[in-house]
Amino acid sequence: MSLLKQNDDLKLKLIQLVKADGVSVASAARQLGIKERSAQEFFAKTKHWQQLWWAENQEYVDEYFRGFGNLPKVNLPPRTKENAEIYDHVGQIIKNIHRSNTSGIIYYGNYGDEVVDNSRILLISDMHIPYHHPDTLEFLQHLKDKYQPTRIICLGDELDKHALSFHDSDPDLPSAGDELRMALPVIAKLKEMFPVMDILESNHGSLVYRKAHAHGIPRHYLKSYNDVLGVDDNWKWHYEMTIDLPNGNRCYLHHGKSANVTKTSQTMSMCAVQGHYHETFKTEYWGNPNGLFWAMQAGCLINDKCYAFNYNNVNLKRPIIGTGLIIDSMPVLEAMVLDSEGRWENRLK
Repeated sequence: MSLLKQNDDLKLKLIQLVKADGVSVASAARQLGIKERSAQEFFAKTKHWQQLWWAENQEYVDEYFRGFGNLPKVNLPPRTKENAEIYDHVGQIIKNIHRSNTSGIIYYGNYGDEVVDNSRILLISDMHIPYHHPDTLEFLQHLKDKYQPTRIICLGDELDKHALSFHDSDPDLPSAGDELRMALPVIAKLKEMFPVMDILESNHGSLVYRKAHAHGIPRHYLKSYNDVLGVDDNWKWHYEMTIDLPNGNRCYLHHGKSANVTKTSQTMSMCAVQGHYHETFKTEYWGNPNGLFWAMQAGCLINDKCYAFNYNNVNLKRPIIGTGLIIDSMPVLEAMVLDSEGRWENRLK
């Protein structure tokens, strides 16, 4: 029996390193002293015991990733027709506890009874403001005019927060306070362009709260995302989203759970969209007896020439500047084609 199989705390530490801190599975396995193959199989859920563990602990794992790892684990019996009402009641109590602990920092879930038009969705890929591409706002305005979106969903990493990173910061870049001051005018223009927007929780976007968590600062002492950015509650924040598309398919959106978005789509048994992986810009289709599904990786909207992205210099793959949309239930990719000076070719047209 493997060390990972026997130890729930070890499983959660592995998830924290890979999902929250962006450490590779191989590196996380070395840090925790477990076999790399065991760690890879754990995330792939290819073994029976791993499938059972994820099925029994998925909600708790999600809440741990959101920052509520100190909440007691609730062991519920297998759900049956006889205990369904009690099961749902306990589940609602747990969700209410989670909501009351967020202190307005982040909203989870969907809109309840509110009607949302998912016919023409504009997705905003990783911007990393203030290190966003200089033509980002003009490009997004072009897409807004071209497609007339009915809904806007930002895939996360709206701000970069380089100076707050757990990794070494470049001393030639602005401080954390300066980064925010540079970012707020851009956010104001984005808010004017998109008064209503859903935003996904992300590794860069959540850096303030992750740093606070690491240093023992309760969330109650912190401002909400909306207060920091100076926006109203029409910008709603989600850890993840599952939306209904007009053709009857469902679509799962997360900042980035796997480098292989098609695997995420197949695991969720629905269409899927994610950001996070800047060098990948693609749509892949797959099917099963239940229908045709797709998975989209949406690229990014960064300025790769900024010092903040110097780590890209060691990679052969380069970031792909662009974003995606879901139009009439189908994925659409829109690349920001750059000229020889690195500017958007259509900016003057």
